Amino acid sequence: MRAWVLGLALTSVGSAAMAADETAARGDLTLARVFGNPDLSGPQPRALKLSPDGSLLTFLRPRADEKERLDLWARDTRSGAERMLVDSKKVGSGAELTEAEKMQRERARIAGSKGIVGYDWAPDGKTILVPLDGDLYLAGLDGKTRRLTETPGGELNPVVSPQGGYVSFVRDQNLFVQPLNGGTALALTKEGGGTVHFGEAEFVAQEEMDRRTGYWWSPDERHVAVERFDEAAVQVVTRASIGATGTKTYEQRYPAAGTPNVAVELYVMKPDGSGRVKVDLGRDSDIYLARVDWTPDGSTLLVQRESRDQKTLDMLRVDPATGRSTVLFTEKAGARSWINLSDDYRPLKDGGLLWRSERDGFGHLYRWSKAGKWTQLTKGSWVVTNLVGIDETRGKIWFTGTKDDVLEQQLYTIDLARGGEPVRLTERGWTNSATMDGAATRLIVTRSNPAQPPQVYLADAAGTRLAWINENAVAGTHPYAPFLQSHQPTKFGTIKAADGSALYWEMITPPLVAGRKYPVFFEHYGGPGTGQIVTRGWRGALPQFLVDQGWIYFKVDNRGSYNRGKAFEDQIYHGMGTVEVEDQLAGARYLQSLPFVDGAKIATYGWSYGGYMSLKMLQKNPGVYAAAVSGAPVTDWQLYDTHYTERYLGDPAKDPKSYASSAAVAEAEADKIRDPLLLIHGMADDNVFLDNSTKVAARMQETNTPFEMMFYPGYTHRVAGPGISEHLWSTILRFLDRTVKNVPEKNGPAN
Repeated sequence: MRAWVLGLALTSVGSAAMAADETAARGDLTLARVFGNPDLSGPQPRALKLSPDGSLLTFLRPRADEKERLDLWARDTRSGAERMLVDSKKVGSGAELTEAEKMQRERARIAGSKGIVGYDWAPDGKTILVPLDGDLYLAGLDGKTRRLTETPGGELNPVVSPQGGYVSFVRDQNLFVQPLNGGTALALTKEGGGTVHFGEAEFVAQEEMDRRTGYWWSPDERHVAVERFDEAAVQVVTRASIGATGTKTYEQRYPAAGTPNVAVELYVMKPDGSGRVKVDLGRDSDIYLARVDWTPDGSTLLVQRESRDQKTLDMLRVDPATGRSTVLFTEKAGARSWINLSDDYRPLKDGGLLWRSERDGFGHLYRWSKAGKWTQLTKGSWVVTNLVGIDETRGKIWFTGTKDDVLEQQLYTIDLARGGEPVRLTERGWTNSATMDGAATRLIVTRSNPAQPPQVYLADAAGTRLAWINENAVAGTHPYAPFLQSHQPTKFGTIKAADGSALYWEMITPPLVAGRKYPVFFEHYGGPGTGQIVTRGWRGALPQFLVDQGWIYFKVDNRGSYNRGKAFEDQIYHGMGTVEVEDQLAGARYLQSLPFVDGAKIATYGWSYGGYMSLKMLQKNPGVYAAAVSGAPVTDWQLYDTHYTERYLGDPAKDPKSYASSAAVAEAEADKIRDPLLLIHGMADDNVFLDNSTKVAARMQETNTPFEMMFYPGYTHRVAGPGISEHLWSTILRFLDRTVKNVPEKNGPAN
């Protein structure tokens, strides 16, 4: 489970252009304009990549009149001239995606995107592989395209091989390769079908482990490592996808907590499928295949093997000729902790490894040598958030982290051999992210702050800005410019948790009038394993719309959340629904202490884990929150998947008490809800099944507990899209206006 918070409704939705124009002319934010075209945050390029020779910067750009549809564009890095390379409407067939690709997009949180959602440069820089509408196209730099595939089954996980000899993809649960310059596709595996898959990532790898593929080319193109998984042992769940015009049922293999996972194997083979050898993953077959990589020279396969309880992570060195493996090193979690997986590592040319570890309590970079020596390169009570780039020749590393301010992600550089004091390359007051070209000569930096939507610029290795890619200044014809005059500043602060930890909050208020008290829209997520929700970044227009409507917008990061070190995060271990609920209560009590807050009118809202939190907050603190909105909540953790749930609650057979106490449908808890509740869920949710909401709804009906609900036919875990987002938020706000905002004043806040 990854964060689904208020921003999920900001991703893709449409409205009438005329209404949007009239709204802008008046300078008023409305829901129709918040979710209309063009995007109020301005044009946001996605998937930015430099061509192999650095002459072009390619990116996906949303259309001004259809912001959920993306086309492929190119920008000349010398002249700044831009042109569209592939028009998704002209090139695409418009064919419906396969169910497998729809599920992959759902896992990647891009289910609402249309057109081109990814692409891959050929190593020679002359062509680009473009997947579109279930088939593959090869685009030239002159804008001409050639169709590579035309099949009903569709192609998954397509890439150009490292030397440019092949296009590879998964079709009908088998791995195929096809010569890039033309020719027939060859199946490297033929046994895929039924419950057996080759070259794909299993459900929990996609949803929880941030692993999107199931095959990996060696850099020299001599070998391919291929995952095989068999889901025969995984329980079959009959999932109803309830739509507006009918209901489809799916026999979905879903590994709920405490039940069997897929059986995973790993093979190495040649590009024609010959010479297949099985990788030795150890005697214990009940493991997770966490990460797979090759060393730079292609001589060795590196495999991260994670134990089922997620307390042990082994780095295996594999001989591709024999499949024999040896353990290079092991990461172990504490007794009441777990291993957080990371992509922040790089194999080095000398046989060593650059590695992010939380072994000292915070996420930091280490250098491991072939001799087994560890050198810590960064240290302190802050975390490295992303490894951005490495230059082994000059001996430098680039990374983002929170060294200067936990609310600001900055870009830094350090020495590869010794580490030392990081040098900051980006400006204070912004939240930054960055990518770097393979030669470590140029950076693409994206930054934002509460008053500025994301900006993107090209920088040299020293961080000096060379050119704006998207300055996105809120002026002139920028979509948000007409509303800037009413934009309210974001304030930040801290309160203390019960253990003394600092809890960071952010708040946006309307222009305060002396003597007046305001209701609060209190957003939360609260779950472990995700990023912060309180940062100095752009929030989009929806919070400002809420403030325009007279609400104070507020949120706080509780114990159990990420980027604050393991001691802060580990407090949620075998205790979901405990410290995070206590810390949100501390936020509510702080609000009630403020003279401009109506302490009896604090409304709480959350989605996914946040939806679960809404229920627990009403159950544990009756009378504190005037009302709650619970979107797509997990209400019984035994219904949720293995990798996420067991990481924090363990095996339900070994610790049933943790599961019982954490549930939002337990008899002792569900009966305590007495405050107004709005329950929302997509009726085709394949991640947090609708059963979670119907279970709590049934319990509340049995106990004659009043509540309201809005279920969305055909929508999954993401309830958003043209028209739907406006309906969703109109429903939420009508409920909160009726139960909170417009309720006559009370004598004072509840105890």
